[in-house]
Amino acid sequence: MIAEVCGATAFSGGGAVRQGRKILMTDDAPRRNNVRGQAAGDVEVGDIDEVTSAILTASRFLVAVSARSLAAVEEAVTLPQFRLLVVLSSQGSAKLVSLARSLDVNPSTAMRMVDRLAAAGLVSRQASPHSGREVQITLTATGRGVVDDVTARRRAEITDVVARMPAGQRLALVVALRALSEAGGEPPVPTPVPLGLTRPVLIGLA
Repeated sequence: MIAEVCGATAFSGGGAVRQGRKILMTDDAPRRNNVRGQAAGDVEVGDIDEVTSAILTASRFLVAVSARSLAAVEEAVTLPQFRLLVVLSSQGSAKLVSLARSLDVNPSTAMRMVDRLAAAGLVSRQASPHSGREVQITLTATGRGVVDDVTARRRAEITDVVARMPAGQRLALVVALRALSEAGGEPPVPTPVPLGLTRPVLIGLA
């Protein structure tokens, strides 16, 4: 049996072929679940620590892009508050407890964020039609404009970077990032926004 890893060929009569930090199971090897929780018979294609380090490195770039995209509204919307707006944009109106769960913060923290965003006219609060004791938080038209504007700025900057990547690597990146987002429970961007930047939305907090 021949196993090939990163261009290096190894010969084996059965079982696992070890190449550096990668393991390839040959066709006649026993089908077992490995310690990473992969499906039976899957091939371990990378070291988890190496993948994590690569993601952390990429995340520094993405955080910087996020900060720059918020520059036009940074006095009105912080990064955590913008995250709340994105959740409402992608999932629709929500109760405070659901928002807190989605943002992984406690309800009192979510309430303070909602108070400030409501004062800025970015979200509204209405009594739930199902229970008068519950409040539904909804993105306003102004709030949606902020989400669209910031998203357009991010998309434009990321597009410039992706355009400099070798064409053959782009599809692999799409597959990997979609798998990462799905594993992390992150909803996809619903619809592409125009690459042309919209007029900045300037908002003052009360």
